[in-house]
Amino acid sequence: MDFDVNAARSVVTVLSFALFVGLMVWVYRGHRKAAFDEAALLPFAGDDVPDETPKSQ
Repeated sequence: MDFDVNAARSVVTVLSFALFVGLMVWVYRGHRKAAFDEAALLPFAGDDVPDETPKSQ
C-alpha cells in the first residue's frame, strides 16, 4: 500500500472544514453572547483612567 499525499491533503481539508463549521456554530449559537460581549469591551477597560502625562503649553 503506497502513501498517497493527495489523500492526506483531502483528509486535512475535510477536517479543517469540519472544525471551521463547528467553530462557527459554537460562536453564533447565542448561549455565550454575554461572555463575548464582555470580551469585546476588554480593549476599552482602561480608558476611564485620566492621563497623567503633563501637557505642553
